[in-house]
Amino acid sequence: MNFREYLLLLLAMGAVTYIPRWLPLFALSQRKLPQWLIDWLGLIPVALLSALVAPTLFAAGEPRSLSFARPELLVAVPTFLFALKTRSLGGTALVGMLLYWLAGKYL
Repeated sequence: MNFREYLLLLLAMGAVTYIPRWLPLFALSQRKLPQWLIDWLGLIPVALLSALVAPTLFAAGEPRSLSFARPELLVAVPTFLFALKTRSLGGTALVGMLLYWLAGKYL
């Protein structure tokens, strides 16, 4: 590939990434959404994060099996409690990293 083809590829990838994000915002920005839809849309980040994190916390091995003694779960519980108490994203990240480091060192 020459420079021009790389540039066209980069622009095409940017357009493919940008347009699906921009289009719903453009189409819905002038409309008033019903409250049930706003509430439902608010649940999407929590559901996505749970779907990403839960397999790491609760499953181990190949094939995957349920495990409650994983270090990741032992670290996640106090980190979650810290997050609930302080509501601090930075503090929660620091506590989580510190606890994970300690778990890797002593467990």
